[in-house]
Amino acid sequence: MKYAFVEKHRRQYGVPALCEALQVSRSGYYAARFRGPSARQQRQVDLTARIRTIHQASRESYGAPRVHVELLAQAVPCCRNTVPS
Repeated sequence: MKYAFVEKHRRQYGVPALCEALQVSRSGYYAARFRGPSARQQRQVDLTARIRTIHQASRESYGAPRVHVELLAQAVPCCRNTVPS
């Protein structure tokens, strides 16, 4: 979260000043900047795409409980709370 703030405001204030103010290392910022998406982020993108597909296939009539049941039927492990209402 802090690295995203540094990225957003780096042109206005500069990376060294922002990193010092937020008490994060510059090396950590640069490492995070060039790092690819995490496994959690990749899973979330895939799950969101599946949820949208299921919802659209139901002609947008399925709510969260039915979408969750459909995900389980497709052997996609997820918690009920993961599916937005």
